Amino acid sequence: MKAALNQYFCLVSHEIRLEFKNYHALTSLLVYSLATIFIAYISYRQSLDPITWNALFWIIMLFAATNAIARSFMQESKGLQLFHYTMMNPSVVILAKTTYNILLLSLLGFINLMAFSLFFSLAIHDWEQFILGLILGSFGLSAVLTLVSGIVSKAHNQAALVAILGFPLLFPLLITIIKFSSNAIQGVEWSLNQPNFFLLIALNSIIVALSFLLFPYLWRD
Repeated sequence: MKAALNQYFCLVSHEIRLEFKNYHALTSLLVYSLATIFIAYISYRQSLDPITWNALFWIIMLFAATNAIARSFMQESKGLQLFHYTMMNPSVVILAKTTYNILLLSLLGFINLMAFSLFFSLAIHDWEQFILGLILGSFGLSAVLTLVSGIVSKAHNQAALVAILGFPLLFPLLITIIKFSSNAIQGVEWSLNQPNFFLLIALNSIIVALSFLLFPYLWRD
């Protein structure tokens, strides 16, 4: 157990150092998100209604997640991949990469939310529910796309396959998270929004369970 924890924290810290070392990728994600929001501002000015900006927000999050997480297993050198293959527990590898991607996407989500707040007047009636939805949505997007990235890494690193394989798996999650965040914007009572919350928890749990079950077989293939 102690060895697994040491591996986990080592891999998470390695992912963070690698991201800051190759900061151009993170910068390009921020530029993409902010540019998209600014284009929406130019197009709509202050007339962007809550339902539209909520949909636009999650569209930006989806494509940012795809671009960010697609390279989870593709930016590592062959030597590093061989080291992980021989020395690391595959369950720890997928958990560490998923954790890092959750942190990255959550950070990007908060930056996007601040940018939306800067350009548009956001009438969110229940900020606590919306922030909770942002975290759960980031968790689900990261978990699905990290697993798909691991699968694609066995197919000669064809990044386009991440979007092709990931989008069908993300439909239930996206539908649920859009409903949850839309209810938060409209100020729907927590008791009425609870079914969406529990569905998000269930979907995220299923994704994590599938990652633990499937990834070790992919890793050793």
